[in-house]
Amino acid sequence: MTTIGFIGLGSMGQAMAARLLEQGSDISVWNRTASAGDALVAAGAHRLESAEDAFASDIGISVLANDAAGSAVFTEEMLRRHPGTLHVNMASISLEMARDIEQRHTNAGVRYLGAPVLGRPEVAAAGQLNILAGGSAEVVSAAAPALELLGKKTWHVSEDAAGASLVKIGVNYNIIHALGALGESVNLVERGGIDPQLFVDILTSGLFGGVVYSGYGKLIAEREYFPAAFSAQLGLKDLTLAEQAAAELGAALPTAAPIHELFTAAVNDESRKDGDWSIIAEVIRDI
Repeated sequence: MTTIGFIGLGSMGQAMAARLLEQGSDISVWNRTASAGDALVAAGAHRLESAEDAFASDIGISVLANDAAGSAVFTEEMLRRHPGTLHVNMASISLEMARDIEQRHTNAGVRYLGAPVLGRPEVAAAGQLNILAGGSAEVVSAAAPALELLGKKTWHVSEDAAGASLVKIGVNYNIIHALGALGESVNLVERGGIDPQLFVDILTSGLFGGVVYSGYGKLIAEREYFPAAFSAQLGLKDLTLAEQAAAELGAALPTAAPIHELFTAAVNDESRKDGDWSIIAEVIRDI
């Protein structure tokens, strides 16, 4: 049986690790706050004493929060102690960090796959993620025993990790715009006396079907932003990643600035910063 060491147990990491465990994987888990792994350990996972211990498994999977967390854990010094290991990094990180971490692995002789995912925790729990793979075909194949349990499809988008990060950044940029459009249009009809959920139902009945408009439309219509599976703070992080990528590549994002202002306002509000990233609709309602 393939052994899996799992690093990072935020909301997505918890759901992904639980899915692997449910499917019979031999999984070991680590999180900086150890208590985040208690439920998984009670269900049969092994607890790791350090993130590095995950690299003693056949496959190491990580879902850390941001560039800084990944950079701190995956040092070249640590990686050099585990040549030949396979590491699948499923976090959303910048293009710069994707290249940096991939180079560290290459220098250390550790196989590396950038594999950010599309989907919320409930999608991860059902094994229905879309996985964006950036790496060689050999590494994608080697990671398949884990990826096939987590996702409904693995999209091999690039031979390098930065390509997978770029696609994830682009997808999230579309979601961010959908949140803004929903917030503005719901606010518009709401002010004219139209029931917001009725409007969302009409919107998603044909023209704008799919999980983004229906799922986030419901949250906005009913103002149900807590608990957050993906917070406004993380939304601002992802928007910033898109802006950084655009600056590097010379791509115009003319509508990014006003949306950035919405996220900044939400994050600067103590009552909103930990809400779902669709809470930018409340900032719009206040304007």
